[in-house]
Amino acid sequence: MRHTIVQTTMLAALLASSPAFAQQAAPAGDPAEAHKKIAMCEGCHGIAGYKTAYPQVYHVPKLGGQSAAYLANALNAYKSGQRKHPSMRGIAASLSDKDIADLAAYYSTSTPGGHK
Repeated sequence: MRHTIVQTTMLAALLASSPAFAQQAAPAGDPAEAHKKIAMCEGCHGIAGYKTAYPQVYHVPKLGGQSAAYLANALNAYKSGQRKHPSMRGIAASLSDKDIADLAAYYSTSTPGGHK
């Protein structure tokens, strides 16, 4: 019996860490609360055609219209170091889970390339 429990536990851990389970659903956020937090995003993402030059030339994407799950997962990936852009990692590291949920909710309800 014990052998079966160990095998089941190992299988569950393996499945949970697989890429198919890597993208989590976005937690419910409050778009209205994000208005207090968007200044740090808008400094780059709110400028049409903006490119960064550090650490390399990078076209900064627009956030409006992206799915909340994608945005939350991207911010969490920067926060954990899975995504490597240093500026984004620093910004994401300063965000709480609630901040990330609020920002994801705000930008997912914005029009593509625009903001509310």
